[in-house]
Amino acid sequence: MQKILAGKVALVTGGSRGLGAATAKALAEQGAVVAISYVFAEEQAQNVIEYVTAQGVLGEAFQADQADVHAAQSLVDRVIGRFGRIDILINNASIDQLGRVDDPTRDAAAFERFWAVTLSGFMATVRAVSKVLSDHGRIVMIGSNLGNRPGMSGIADLAAMRAAIDGYSRGVARDLAERNITVNVVHAGFMKTDLNAHLRDALAPLVERLCFPRYGRLEEVVAPILFLASPAASYITGTIIDADGGYNI
Repeated sequence: MQKILAGKVALVTGGSRGLGAATAKALAEQGAVVAISYVFAEEQAQNVIEYVTAQGVLGEAFQADQADVHAAQSLVDRVIGRFGRIDILINNASIDQLGRVDDPTRDAAAFERFWAVTLSGFMATVRAVSKVLSDHGRIVMIGSNLGNRPGMSGIADLAAMRAAIDGYSRGVARDLAERNITVNVVHAGFMKTDLNAHLRDALAPLVERLCFPRYGRLEEVVAPILFLASPAASYITGTIIDADGGYNI
């Protein structure tokens, strides 16, 4: 059976753990060559690449810190140098940080890093990739409905970042439409990963209010990402798919 992404080259930022790792593996299963970026989790990144190459495709992990806006161009240059092109970008790298705006104990440096990774670095990656992305390419941004409905205190900063990603993605969709590049967002719901273990108690009230009051499985969020990265989504751009158990209802 023909794999839907055979011959494509995909870049997954934040691809060493959690949703990024699951997405990288799914892309490889469908025939894509996969590059992933990571910051600190080198061992986990190499484990992902071992899985990728076991599917009979090429793969490589690249260290890149999205908090540094200059790292995005370096990452893209290295991926192009290794694989020759990029057809798919899954822009997933992010960090979560909770805290009330009036909390005097919040660390300013931590906030600056949060801002850099979640928004300015996120956008820098799109700018760098868009210059070399193949015509008819795919960009899938990983966002969250917290931007539309914070749902609890302590999420104001995160909500602002997520809302910005939605608006930015629609603007990018317009910019790249003449090259037949699609740009879409998947609002990822609450999933149990090692990345959010420290937030479980805080998020529990939000999970309980979902239409499906449970944590989502990674494959339930990967599925729409894979669809939007595929040829089947050629007439879909500037849209948002909520894979979050009905958080916004």
